[in-house]
Amino acid sequence: MDLATVIGLVAAIGMVLGSLWVGTSGQLGVYWDTPSAILVLGGTLFVVLMTQSIERFLRVHKVYLRGFFGKAMTIPETIEKLVALGEQARREGVLSLENTLNDIDDEFLKNGIRLVIDGTAAGEIEQILTSELEAMDQRHSQGKTILDLAAKYAPAFGMIGTLMGLVAMLRNMDDPKAIGPGMAVAILTTFYGAIIANVLCLPLSDKLSYRNEEEMLLRTVMMKGILSLQAGDNPRITQAKLAVYLPVDRRSSINGIEGKKRE
Repeated sequence: MDLATVIGLVAAIGMVLGSLWVGTSGQLGVYWDTPSAILVLGGTLFVVLMTQSIERFLRVHKVYLRGFFGKAMTIPETIEKLVALGEQARREGVLSLENTLNDIDDEFLKNGIRLVIDGTAAGEIEQILTSELEAMDQRHSQGKTILDLAAKYAPAFGMIGTLMGLVAMLRNMDDPKAIGPGMAVAILTTFYGAIIANVLCLPLSDKLSYRNEEEMLLRTVMMKGILSLQAGDNPRITQAKLAVYLPVDRRSSINGIEGKKRE
């Protein structure tokens, strides 16, 4: 569970609700209008559906949940794992790596090691893994697009609702007492659209972009490590090659060759 996402979302919603509570002395009901909510929520969902296939649209909840759950492995852990595999390959031979496959949860890393065990040429391994990276990047982009579209259309439906409410209000100008409540209801749709876009969709969309960058970097480290294994590099060289993907102040945290010597 990503605490930053959870804390940020809960705090943002709390700030909005808290402001509404204070502004109305606890009368939160004045901010709820069922027809407005149906227009904005339903309109946004169905317009987004128009832009996607049904299969992809029905997976939107999985896309949303990706913002709350991070990757299983970190870059330092990945480097340590690849260095350990390199040591084993030099000591017992590349075929011995087959015994470690069941201990590897990441399918990208597991598939790359299988290719090394099978004796696949470096160029082919790089081509296969690069294609997999590109496909993964495209899948992530498609998922993020759904949230971007929802953030795009929700404020538009809010404005549509506001215009509808204004028309209804202007038709009743002969009743001054109805003008204030009518204006409030008209503005609520814009409020709902802004909340959906700026609290529920855009922040998660940006978080998915961050997740994608994180995962692409992790997979790149894995690919470089796999190619180093295939080349039969000294584990110290593998560690040096992969450590460049970390900030300088974090490279000492890798418990690789140097760490074992200190122990």
